Amino acid sequence: MRLFFKELKKSAALVVVIAILLIIQATCDLSLPSYTSDIINVGIQQGGITSNVPDVIRESSLQKLSMYMTNDDKEIVFQHFIEVENNGEYPLVIDEPIYEWDGEEEELLQDILSLPMLIKMGTEMSGNMVSDIPIEKIESVLPQIIEEAEQLPELILNQSGIAFVKQEYEAMGLNVSSIQNKYILQVGAKMVGLALLVMALAISVTFLASRIAARIGKDLRIGVFEKVIAFSNKEMDEFSTASLITRSTNDIQQVQILTVLFLRIVLYSPILAIGGIIKILNTNLSMAWILAAGVGAILLLVAIVFAIAMPKFKQMQVLVDKINLVMREVLTGLPVIRAFSTDKYEMERFDKANNNLTKNSLFVNRTMAFMMPIMMLLMNFMSILIVWVGAKYIDNGSMQVGDMMAFIQYAMQIIMSFLMLTMVSIVLPRASVSATRINEVLNKDIAINDPISEEEMNENLKGVVEFKDVSFKYPNAEANVISNISFITKPGETTAIIGSTGSGKSTLINLIPRFYDIDQGEILVNGVNIKKIKQKNLRDKIGYIPQKGVLFSGTIESNIKFSDNDAPDEIMEHAAKIAQAKEFIDSKTDMYQDTIAQGGTNVSGGQKQRLSIARAIAKQPEIFIFDDSFSALDFKTDLALRRALKKEITNASIIIVAQRISTIVDAEQILVLDEGQIVGRGSHKELLKTCEVYKQIAVSQLSKEELEYE
Repeated sequence: MRLFFKELKKSAALVVVIAILLIIQATCDLSLPSYTSDIINVGIQQGGITSNVPDVIRESSLQKLSMYMTNDDKEIVFQHFIEVENNGEYPLVIDEPIYEWDGEEEELLQDILSLPMLIKMGTEMSGNMVSDIPIEKIESVLPQIIEEAEQLPELILNQSGIAFVKQEYEAMGLNVSSIQNKYILQVGAKMVGLALLVMALAISVTFLASRIAARIGKDLRIGVFEKVIAFSNKEMDEFSTASLITRSTNDIQQVQILTVLFLRIVLYSPILAIGGIIKILNTNLSMAWILAAGVGAILLLVAIVFAIAMPKFKQMQVLVDKINLVMREVLTGLPVIRAFSTDKYEMERFDKANNNLTKNSLFVNRTMAFMMPIMMLLMNFMSILIVWVGAKYIDNGSMQVGDMMAFIQYAMQIIMSFLMLTMVSIVLPRASVSATRINEVLNKDIAINDPISEEEMNENLKGVVEFKDVSFKYPNAEANVISNISFITKPGETTAIIGSTGSGKSTLINLIPRFYDIDQGEILVNGVNIKKIKQKNLRDKIGYIPQKGVLFSGTIESNIKFSDNDAPDEIMEHAAKIAQAKEFIDSKTDMYQDTIAQGGTNVSGGQKQRLSIARAIAKQPEIFIFDDSFSALDFKTDLALRRALKKEITNASIIIVAQRISTIVDAEQILVLDEGQIVGRGSHKELLKTCEVYKQIAVSQLSKEELEYE
């Protein structure tokens, strides 16, 4: 996962912004349960009255409460309640003075007023009127009443005070229902506002997380593509094409998904869980054990499930590789499959790969699907347990219904945060495997590298290629493919290489553009060892035509001008004329703008080869390498092409690998390879006399009359 955090570091500023937004979102989410509690406790149970300190009170009521206060308390109370004029705001109180609270020292006044209000409410409920009790008797029993009342839970004292205030407001003619409705609407409006803010924050975080994920995906795709482009044939042999495609698409997609989930959930869940725990500890410590038990059960479940599912997660990408490999082979070799009627076998091979992936996916998904209902069951059990225990606390007066509801909501938020982390952990193993696979490509050491300082090429040896005692073997092979190869090619001359299959012809020419690096000896281009020339500069000197013509989707023009899109049309047309492609190009409706399908599937093999040759000629290189590039041409086109090359290409070296003697018969120098060594060197006529291997090839291809003529 080092790769993931390395890429994430590039967007550090946005990650910080996301973290800030998530903290704000968590704060809003954690505020909602407290508002729910307020609506139940204050809005419904207390009629919207938030404190047992009344905003206004009748003089008679204040006097009755003062009977149960100490002299010091009376003095404090009368300091904060000021007589005001009744302007008709209190219709049921006409002649009696009204006292209004100044809004100061609320907590102190609550402590002072709680006991007197409880006593007054208690005496009224029992049928005793305070006015009927002699003041001397009240003063004598007041200490005992206060001592007993102090043993009651604070909640009961507060609720009694609220009931007194509500009763007082009704006695004064205030609309208590209006007070309740106003409070509920105010708190409800705040909840709606917070919900909208949470929605906006969630959308913003998701948008930013998606941008970061898209950027990481883009950077990884560029990194993988650039790395693969720089691979030599040695590295390409180590990674299958199907695997590289999977790593560039599916694996990077898994990392992108993880990025969004990490920024949206992994960062958010701990913030929400920690905030929820703090809120719960402030709400009621006596029920915290329920939360601890629930979290412990969920963690145990997750551990068990992942112990079972983790091995299957690690197999997922390998199985995706396999199905991509089979699919690619089938699509590429479809004509051969049809020709040999092996459709059934290939279907069985695909079914096997497909079934393996399906079984693996089903196992993982079923395991995870099993986990979800179990977690929901645990959450519901926790809710029942909280209600069961909370009911007892409500019954003895130490908790309100709203507090219990808030506790349930906080507990669910904490459990959901663990649940969200669990959902992320489903993606994590697969994404971790994908990141490792991407890293394997990005960290792969390239066998062929540019020199630190480039040696300047000799302009007097322009187009000269020289092999000096060159030997080479493929990676992990025991024996050399070619051994002790030495020869020189010169501009204006054609050097042909011929030999039996497996003699090392294609290997030899693949060493010139450094598709592989030699093990022994040296190869000189323009008088300089190719290892001392930058690969781009070396390959700029070479026009390479592979045995299998490769065309790219686009037009005929874009394929011929592949090395330089800004090349003049005259060069393009001249190259097509030399390559004997002009005739079939002119026959097309759009000529050079005619469409070439992917892989050149809409042109014949011979046309594909001629366009490949035209592409190399349009490059105007110093060295031409033809790797059996005339094999798909008929003899007439082959002859015309060779004559055109001989006539037009006079300032470049030409190296031709061929199977047909007719293709190389006019070459100034022919090298005959056998088992990786040069066994013959000379012109066609010389080799017929001096080289037995060449003579055997000639006998197999030329008629008796042609041999006698030679």
